[in-house]
Amino acid sequence: MFSSLQADITSLWTFRDTLYDLITFSLVLEHIEKLEHIFQETAVALVPGGYVYLGELHPFKQYSGTKARFDTEACRQVVPCFTHHVSEFTQTAKRHGLEVIHLQEYFDNNDTSTLPRILTILFKKKS
Repeated sequence: MFSSLQADITSLWTFRDTLYDLITFSLVLEHIEKLEHIFQETAVALVPGGYVYLGELHPFKQYSGTKARFDTEACRQVVPCFTHHVSEFTQTAKRHGLEVIHLQEYFDNNDTSTLPRILTILFKKKS
């Protein structure tokens, strides 16, 4: 059974009532300045052996000035974001008992001669 809930993940995670097998972050963490609390709460909320999937705008794209944005009829909205290096994701996760299982980069039109657009990392909580 799947459920969704809007919550502030930068605060104490009072919204959970069970441990989870999987927690996903998709284009979310680039909008949070400090990741330590997020990974701490994530590790507490996972069953041993549980997984975390992270998919974010690749830091290389951010280094080049790309930011999350969307267009409305009135104007272009640029969403505040923070650049997190790959090592920040992996090392912060490691401090909270999460190990990297898989890391992948995705390129526009599969053109690997350009900067990767998306970074995905799959972590597993140590048993």
